[in-house]
Amino acid sequence: MVKSIEEKVEEYYKNYLDKLGITHYGKTQADLISPSIAKALADAPSKSGGKGKNFPDIMLMLNIPKVNRHIPVMIEAKGSKNKLEKLNKDGEIIQIVPWASDSKVNAKNPHKKGDPNAKAIQEYATNGAYHYAQTILRDPLSGYNEVIFIGINGSRLDNKNHVEDPEQKAYYLSRKNKLQPKHIVELDKSWDLMKSNNVNDLAKILDRLTLSDKELEYLTNKTEDRLEKAVKNIHQKIYDNSILKNSLITNDKLFLFSGLIMAGLQTEGVTQLKPENLTSNDDEDDNDGQIIIRKIKSFLNKRKASQGKMKMITSLLSPIFTKRLLWKNINGQSLIKSLYTDVYKDILPLLESDLQLDFTGKILNSLNDWVSIENDKQNDVVLTPRYITQLMVKLTHTDKDSYVWDTAMGSGGFLVSAMDIMIKDAKDKIQDSEKLKEKINQIKKHQLLGIELLGNIYILAVLNMILMGDGSSNMRNDDSHNVYKRLKFPANVFLLNPPYSAEGKGFNFVKEAFSQMHSGYGAVLIQENAGSGNGLPYTKEILENNTLVASIHMPNDLFNGKASVQTAIYVFKVNDPHNEKKAVTFIDFSDDGYTRQNRKKSSQAVNLRDTDNAKARYQEVIDLVLGNVPDTHYYTESNGKLIRDRITLKGNDWTYTQHLKIDITPTEEDFKKTVADYLSWKVSQVINDGQND
Repeated sequence: MVKSIEEKVEEYYKNYLDKLGITHYGKTQADLISPSIAKALADAPSKSGGKGKNFPDIMLMLNIPKVNRHIPVMIEAKGSKNKLEKLNKDGEIIQIVPWASDSKVNAKNPHKKGDPNAKAIQEYATNGAYHYAQTILRDPLSGYNEVIFIGINGSRLDNKNHVEDPEQKAYYLSRKNKLQPKHIVELDKSWDLMKSNNVNDLAKILDRLTLSDKELEYLTNKTEDRLEKAVKNIHQKIYDNSILKNSLITNDKLFLFSGLIMAGLQTEGVTQLKPENLTSNDDEDDNDGQIIIRKIKSFLNKRKASQGKMKMITSLLSPIFTKRLLWKNINGQSLIKSLYTDVYKDILPLLESDLQLDFTGKILNSLNDWVSIENDKQNDVVLTPRYITQLMVKLTHTDKDSYVWDTAMGSGGFLVSAMDIMIKDAKDKIQDSEKLKEKINQIKKHQLLGIELLGNIYILAVLNMILMGDGSSNMRNDDSHNVYKRLKFPANVFLLNPPYSAEGKGFNFVKEAFSQMHSGYGAVLIQENAGSGNGLPYTKEILENNTLVASIHMPNDLFNGKASVQTAIYVFKVNDPHNEKKAVTFIDFSDDGYTRQNRKKSSQAVNLRDTDNAKARYQEVIDLVLGNVPDTHYYTESNGKLIRDRITLKGNDWTYTQHLKIDITPTEEDFKKTVADYLSWKVSQVINDGQND
């Protein structure tokens, strides 16, 4: 075995920094670079995944004085061939992954299949440096939003005992890039840019390192899938436990997941709950359930939830966490501690990614794979995919000044997407930082309204919006049919995936909501045949005061097995009676460019894959409905995927297929094919006759 020259590599790069005049610090000097960084490194799990402090080999702080910007740099050294960096098949820097199999019988460090494997972090320079960078940014008290991390390595010494083959790999990690590493090519070649007189140029390079739309979409889909798989794995653990399996109904599991997440999320001013903080005490008044409840209350307080909301949430969650079967000590630990350990390790890091996702909807869907949610046959509880909620938000002209509501909000997916687009629009249009902050606060607190009848689903919506920075101010647990007279909400955007078992397949919700709106647009994802007669009398009555703008025939596998109905999106202009001469845009969107995998059987890392320019197709549909000139032309009148046609005022001719004109006039090509088929048949007959002679 070749001996490592790690110490020599470290010495080489320290000398390099000295020559450049860059102040640097060693393993035990984290407190000198920053007390908050020192604390973050001390509190986080070590490189091996266990207890113990983190000790980067070299640390430094880049200071950009003009803008008071400070960027920590974490450097980790190795000293063997091929130990600079280890990537997975997707080109990502490997961190902790599960072991693929059990260790050998007499292994020095035994492990079981599925146990966390931190080998890459321990053995590769860049992987270890990445671990330190994440540790800093995941601590809300560190005070930093960006870190540079660098792996350094070498494997040979020359005759003067100097490193002969030094190599380095540098990355930029930031909150703006959702904690996704971006390669800094310039620092692979030279560290001159880290000199004090060059840091402004380095800052400009870093500011150009942003996630592309494609990278962001891939990251979003991957995160969603990882979350679903993590929830399913924990649910399997519950299912395999005979005590829990027969003692917790689905609502209990929803509340259990929600409570553990609330208790564990990092909140400024509150120390994060770690698994070791759960004592597994077997005591009625001092147990892990009580610890979780206290943390939930603290979380809600810090997120400034109203007293009414706090009371409702704690009244729903407290009965779960006071169950003795969950907090009692069994073989050294409580079931709460065991489950929280998995949530802490596999779910919380995903929720801290700063992506605008319907996280709790994913939890709901994951549980719904196993058993039916209470009342789901009556209430059609199913998650609308994020890319569809985003599409519908854009179809309704949503911007920073919109007032958006959803009167059957489920887990709040539409409102999450609306808030995301509204805030992005505000950032694009408002340059003054104070005015922007004020507008974002206005959006979250006053421009979103959601109503949900089922308490078990409502709590997921509240958690969803709190995770997004708390747009939960206007979330109501109520029957929407009964609250309109009490509402004073100037809605001009309506988004809905209604319960299809309701009157008019759910169009009763639409009619009621539109009657409260003075202007704006609405988009409804609904069972398609509601537009061909099954939505009567509501569809007919809706046209009396509102215009049908578009009818979009959706992919039949949209819900990936969770709902088997054929759906359509109907888009309306509100408070503008439909004119029979007005052309409605009909689009066959059944081929949207995405390939969907069966989530129970798929081995794909991402179950939704863009296999045929899906992003462009979605934008084309948006442009067609909004009256813009699209950049692509997949949906055209010439190929029959786009139809502009009138409808009657009867409310029963809204579907794409009802307006599809099939031309039965024979063409020259039809004639040629018929003749060719006849000649082919005639020749075969002659040949057969010859064989029979």
